[in-house]
Amino acid sequence: MKKQLFLFFALFSLAACSGGQGHGSGSDNDSTTTVREDLVLLPDTAFASVEQISYVVEVLDSTDGNITDVQNPYDTVPGYFTFRGSSRRDAPFAGKVSGTPSQIVEDWKFVTFFDNTETKLGVWGGGTGWTGQPLYVNWGDQGAANVKAHAQGLTSDFGKEEIIVGSLCGKVYFLNFETRKPSREPIDVGNPIKGTVSLDPDGTSLYVGQGVPAREPFGHMAIDLDRHEVNYFFGRDPKAKRAWGAYDSSPAVVGNFLFWPGENGTLYKYRRLGHGDLKLHSTMRYTAGGVAPGAESSLCIYKNYGYFGDNRGHVLCVNLCTMKPVWHYDNHDDIDATVVLQVENGKPFIYCGCEVDLQGDRGTCHLVKLNGLNGELAWEQTFDCHKLNLGGKHFDGGLYCTPLLGHGDCEGMLFAHICQRGERSNADFTAFNTATGEIIYQTPLKYFSWTSPVPFYNENNELFVFTGDTSGNLYLIRGKTGEIITTIHGGNNFESSPVVMGNHAVVGSRGQEIYRFTIK
Repeated sequence: MKKQLFLFFALFSLAACSGGQGHGSGSDNDSTTTVREDLVLLPDTAFASVEQISYVVEVLDSTDGNITDVQNPYDTVPGYFTFRGSSRRDAPFAGKVSGTPSQIVEDWKFVTFFDNTETKLGVWGGGTGWTGQPLYVNWGDQGAANVKAHAQGLTSDFGKEEIIVGSLCGKVYFLNFETRKPSREPIDVGNPIKGTVSLDPDGTSLYVGQGVPAREPFGHMAIDLDRHEVNYFFGRDPKAKRAWGAYDSSPAVVGNFLFWPGENGTLYKYRRLGHGDLKLHSTMRYTAGGVAPGAESSLCIYKNYGYFGDNRGHVLCVNLCTMKPVWHYDNHDDIDATVVLQVENGKPFIYCGCEVDLQGDRGTCHLVKLNGLNGELAWEQTFDCHKLNLGGKHFDGGLYCTPLLGHGDCEGMLFAHICQRGERSNADFTAFNTATGEIIYQTPLKYFSWTSPVPFYNENNELFVFTGDTSGNLYLIRGKTGEIITTIHGGNNFESSPVVMGNHAVVGSRGQEIYRFTIK
């Protein structure tokens, strides 16, 4: 099955993904250089900023840890297999619309199970949480036939296009993209899933991190999609420097390795063996000021460098060959949002923002652009934000979403939600100039927003942004001006991030619902 799927992916991936990449991104993948710079490893070095942290690398496997293929494997798969669709977390899944769209129409709604188990952190119920993005797979005719011939757990509604999503009820759901009916039987993983599950580019393994310990065991796992069962499980880590062992991060692949940050202060490096089988190769555990932070953000990867932020405000760049830090940047406060990467003139830059959490009830949200090679600050924008107290629960201000890079008529723009500015309890949908950090506009939403905005482009390459808020409102916004074209109230709480294909978006709600909407 693995060989058959690999052949299928090689033959059909470019055609299946061309719609998502055809929006004038201007990425370095479009270059026509004669030297394959995309295959050149970045240097094994450490800048002085690394001295601000203490770290230990433990190698558990004698196999060579070098990454021999540093290309982004998600660029050539038939769908969107991880959070934000790419290991660069740059949302290549741009939708397509005609003219100026004016409607958000609900196509279907799938209702998940509701788990009323009482945990130390309350009842988590069903639907999806933060980040909770669905995956989208276009198996195609031959790929679907291969799956039907080998995979267990399929239903009669399995088809060419499939949605895969983890739920707060502790189940992974597989849905027919067209009909919303289950395409496979759900897999019960035992504990709530808050983050985004990740499908291996080879199509045989699904990686799932548990978010809340409703019951033991508690950890992360790999599922064999042929046998439709968990084949690898990693529970509580006795060597971890932090006790909280959740995994909201969506792991990512480069070369023959899978990388998975944990909320226990550890970055894990696995050898991929296929069909839900992993072998732990090495770990990197670190502290700063004697404290072990945890990472809820997903690892962003460029070649052999990985980038992530943690809940103490540290931004780390790690050489994924050696697992040693390359540079460190202090961004002041809790970073839950995933770093997003853009290549400019052959040089990687990352965007990263923090919340107002450790600072107290009031503080400053810092959004920064950093040189991905050395961690130097390119620009910084700051916002006065505050925590919100609702029913005895505190909700941090600042940035939760992964920013969206603009293309087409919004080339050179970056979009993000900044929550609870000043005395207000909403979010501002904010556009920035990527070169200078200058604020281009700020559009107030009705409520605060944790979801990551997603793009639709029309035939004139005009950008329209689809996003939601935590009160169940959905928005269609003109990217160039910030004009809200239309708004609907579509669910309970859209803190999850959508996935986009064609003129459709699929997103889950904190109720029990997973929706598909059409933009027209």
